[in-house]
Amino acid sequence: MRDYSPDTHSYDETVPETACCASCSVHEQARVDAFKPAPADDPAGLSRGTKREIATLAAAAAIAIGGFFAQAAANRPGAAAWLPVASTLVFATAYLLAGRDVLFSAARNIARGKVFDELFLMAIASLGAFAIGAMEEAIGVMVFYKIGEMMQEGAADKSRRSIRSLLAMRPDKARVRRGDEWVDCGPEDVEPGDLVLVRPGERVPVDGTVVEGSGSFDTSAMTGESAPRPIEAGAEALSGFIATDAAVTIRAERVAAESSAARIVELVENASKAKARTELFIARFAKWYTPAVVVAALLVALIPPLLVPGQSFADWAYRALVMLVISCPCAFVISVPLGYFGGLGGAAKRGILIKGASVLDALADARTVVFDKTGTLTDGSFSVREIAPEDGFDEEALLGGAVAAETHSNHPLAVAIREAWESTGKPRPRCDDGSYAEIPGHGAVAMMGGHEVLAGGDRLLHLKGVPHDCRPASGTEIHVAIAGRYAGRIGVGDALKADGRAALDSLRGLGIRRVAMLTGDSGASAQRAAREAGIDEVHHGLLPEGKLQRLEEILGQERGRGSVIFVGDGVNDAPVLARADAGIAMGGGSDAAVESADVVLMSGEPSRVAEAIERAKRTRRIVKQNIVFALGVKLAFLGLGAFGMAAMWEAVIADVGVALLAVLNSSRALR
Repeated sequence: MRDYSPDTHSYDETVPETACCASCSVHEQARVDAFKPAPADDPAGLSRGTKREIATLAAAAAIAIGGFFAQAAANRPGAAAWLPVASTLVFATAYLLAGRDVLFSAARNIARGKVFDELFLMAIASLGAFAIGAMEEAIGVMVFYKIGEMMQEGAADKSRRSIRSLLAMRPDKARVRRGDEWVDCGPEDVEPGDLVLVRPGERVPVDGTVVEGSGSFDTSAMTGESAPRPIEAGAEALSGFIATDAAVTIRAERVAAESSAARIVELVENASKAKARTELFIARFAKWYTPAVVVAALLVALIPPLLVPGQSFADWAYRALVMLVISCPCAFVISVPLGYFGGLGGAAKRGILIKGASVLDALADARTVVFDKTGTLTDGSFSVREIAPEDGFDEEALLGGAVAAETHSNHPLAVAIREAWESTGKPRPRCDDGSYAEIPGHGAVAMMGGHEVLAGGDRLLHLKGVPHDCRPASGTEIHVAIAGRYAGRIGVGDALKADGRAALDSLRGLGIRRVAMLTGDSGASAQRAAREAGIDEVHHGLLPEGKLQRLEEILGQERGRGSVIFVGDGVNDAPVLARADAGIAMGGGSDAAVESADVVLMSGEPSRVAEAIERAKRTRRIVKQNIVFALGVKLAFLGLGAFGMAAMWEAVIADVGVALLAVLNSSRALR
């Protein structure tokens, strides 16, 4: 590649030392290694804790079966006196084996002042069942509860907080100038002021300033900006940037621990810690259900014997225990997790991977949705969007001149221009042999039919003294001049995804009151995409820290009104995805985004955001239906039990029947 000197306006066939090996074998190998895919993780099976829990429940069930045989033997005429005691001990062993965690957790919560929760009700109801002789019911309560808990854990993501993929942003070595040689060392050994060489395809290891080299940086990992950033002396080079087409020398400004890539990793970790886990709906329901049931049972046990003459305290205490057993939330602990599990499974069938039941609740409570732009609402690939010729030129002449000037460029904008010309089916215009040259940070220059053709930014026109009207750019634009005359401009940008506008309309139809965009792109590009999508609130030019700060502001403004959802796809979105009430990542995005998010859309279609929220709301409705149905039946039997009209076996049958019907209703969430 030829270099161009703005001071002398002459071309120099010599190439700087730092760029000389751009095509050598070592350089090419570095480029290949930089883009090798990371090795896939081994498929994860059941965790050791889950296997242990399954084994424990299986053992409890087996021991309980032994208890049934012992009880049957104890009820036979002439049975040994020790058999009833033995059957009780067997049942007690099975009960403690299945429910020891629940009992210990309930006791620990009571010691911490958190008395009335679902664990307390499970403990007191099962212990009450034991007290009145319904030992099999007590064991069943614990086993069913544990099964429901394992179903939820199985649907949850085991590695949501993993940020291993973020470490790929931080190179494991840096090439530093030591005397007259380039020496490989760890990024942590680079000191401010050191000169660092970055070859094409390699990532910048530390933050610094460009001192030598020309070309462009791929900054999408750090800023999300789709347009490559020109490399020129004095330009900022952040760790995580990729030198795409030339070697570059930078002067380190910060140590590796304070670099931009390191700060992103830290931001993700801190955001994950700051994010409060969404409380499941069933837990919120238990906050009032549990104390209400306990108070009602106490009133039944105490008030009649105290106020009504002749009433036996033992009789009403027995009725109170029956009420506690009837109120045991078996139907809840089976059907509610099944409802959530069905919602997760139904969404997964549609390519919407949701990492846990609490995420479904966050989606169902959504009020605000915040989008990234590039790769999320837009397709992230450049195409020609506008061709605006000046007087004396037509669209074909303007586009043809740009194609000739960009003949040998591998810049993404040049590729988009050549693809636009190829779609016309006409022969491609060629520049004169040996006339092509790139001007770093400006554009390209070539000769076509003996006339000089320029294609690049506005700075190129000023450099060559081409008269033209200066006006603010409406986006990414390529200016073209032919034979010293301004021929016009070509607008290039990434197009809105096909379902982008429909996605926003669907969200508003679901009751989403606020939609915003956070992007690292320029203001003109961001505003254009926002207008096309129908978004009024736009925050542009944001680095990862800026995005996280803006999201924190939105979370503060929306606190108490509903959850805030963020949708993104890049490494720079990882901290925001981790911090949002629910982060949604595009399946085709970076590994860091997928790891940090709570939801992954495998198809990468924005319209699936609305579908995920709608499915979450539907799952919530099914869960509420189960609770209302189970609660209605239980209240009826509680009334019967309070007046001695419902025996224990009737309560058990009612409870099992309610649970089965609730399970059938939960299966609707799969469809």
